[in-house]
Amino acid sequence: MPRSVPVMPAELPVVPCVGAVVVDDMGRLLLIQRGHAPSAGLWSVPGGRVEPGESLTEAVVREVREETGLDVLPGAVVGRLSIPGEGVVYDVTDFVCTLLGPPAEPVAGDDAADVTFADGATLDRLPCTPRLLETLRAWGALPAGGS
Repeated sequence: MPRSVPVMPAELPVVPCVGAVVVDDMGRLLLIQRGHAPSAGLWSVPGGRVEPGESLTEAVVREVREETGLDVLPGAVVGRLSIPGEGVVYDVTDFVCTLLGPPAEPVAGDDAADVTFADGATLDRLPCTPRLLETLRAWGALPAGGS
């Protein structure tokens, strides 16, 4: 009789993604309210999937522009995390980004239902994506006065 060999589940596909940690001149963090799943209605940093042939820095510039109408210059990687999704794992690289051009108000676009610059007190009141504030806190990336 043949021996039974346990079947290991196939590894889930990894989807490269980016996020932007943008703080304005007043020390407020740029956040978008997600317009679609996952986490629709919750607040997070701008970001999304990396398109085929696109570098991580090109993707973060594009995502911020599409979701907020703002232009940024990506700087250092502030952190990286894996987020399980439905049948995939999102491999997210978050960059510290600097706003370019004259001060401008963000405008929600693309996948964003709303957009805002949030100070520390506002962050405490917003319903954010799971572990967002804890992760940013651990990375030292919350605005001054943040929780």
